[in-house]
Amino acid sequence: MVAVVGGGQLARMMQPAAVELGVGLRVLATSAAESAALAVPDVRLGAHTDLAALRSVADGAAALTFDHEHVPTEHLRALEADGVAVRPGPAALVHAQDKLVMRRRLTDLGVPCPRWAPVDDVDALVAFGDGENDGEGGWPVVLKTPRGGYDGKGVRVLDDAAAARAAQDWFDAADGPLLVEEAVPFVRELAVLVARSPSGQASAWPVVETVQVGGVCSEVTAPAPGLDEDLAAEVVGTALRVAGELGVTGVLAVECFETADGRVLVNELAMRPHNSGHWTQDGAATSQFEQHLRAVLDLPLGSPRARARWTVMANVLGSSRADRAAEEPEAMYRSYLHVMARDPEVKVHLYGKGPRPGRKLGHVTAWGDDLEDVRSRARHAAAFVAGDIDE
Repeated sequence: MVAVVGGGQLARMMQPAAVELGVGLRVLATSAAESAALAVPDVRLGAHTDLAALRSVADGAAALTFDHEHVPTEHLRALEADGVAVRPGPAALVHAQDKLVMRRRLTDLGVPCPRWAPVDDVDALVAFGDGENDGEGGWPVVLKTPRGGYDGKGVRVLDDAAAARAAQDWFDAADGPLLVEEAVPFVRELAVLVARSPSGQASAWPVVETVQVGGVCSEVTAPAPGLDEDLAAEVVGTALRVAGELGVTGVLAVECFETADGRVLVNELAMRPHNSGHWTQDGAATSQFEQHLRAVLDLPLGSPRARARWTVMANVLGSSRADRAAEEPEAMYRSYLHVMARDPEVKVHLYGKGPRPGRKLGHVTAWGDDLEDVRSRARHAAAFVAGDIDE
């Protein structure tokens, strides 16, 4: 049995893979109405910040893993001291929890990253933007909270020194340094997922192209169109090296920027199944959810081979239309009548979550040999399910 901390859609999507593997799944959720709690029979209610709740969900489990990275590091160390197989362990997971820790370690490893610095106050922030420390400044810059940010939260783009000084409230609320980075003028965003087991076996899916809207992933194309083969191999090699150097167990997602001069800079790390890997559910021989369970249980890893020339995943995001945002999740199921009849090969995955504007409610996948056709089919299905179109 595998215990999962967090009751979101990632834990929910581990359940079908667990059933196929004959593995039990137990989830720690904060509410019986959470996405995974609606689909996983064995649910414990409690907070990820409560050590007693963590011990309860881990009791008797062969491994404990995560739907999110927000469990306090000291709690994970306590679980390890109890003999729990925490995967990934706290020494690895902290690099996905704390962006300053991540930047320091990746820089030490020689992994290409955006120019960055820790900043304690607005004067240091302005100095970074002006290039006073290294002569390489330039506005805009990106200010980040080291912990807790995701899907665009905890990220602030600052266009000039005046905007930087207006960010004083972030320093007032912080309990330590913030992270500032150059705003990379990228041509597109890439991601690569790898998996690594405790015994050191590793595998990698193809590098994908991702599209973000308002800091939230909107679309993923696998493989990344037009990506130079040598550059793709370099990105995969970097991700595998990072997984090995950090001692990752399970799935590692590495999000990157591709620049106009052919460089790839690492932006973020996630040590769990990731939105950029949802395409693998229908587009790969082994999904990221099955591979993650195989890895944390130290089972032989499955093939990451793509099943089709192209696979496109489009997220179903909560509509900004008031008449749709107020609907219950069940209302979206009526859209199946149109989507399934129009394109019987498209796959729709819903998370059982109440709609609100911009929230990830599900995703759709389409695949085939013609990229523009595949992309069009995925976008239409996602937009129809979300209620953004009605034909």
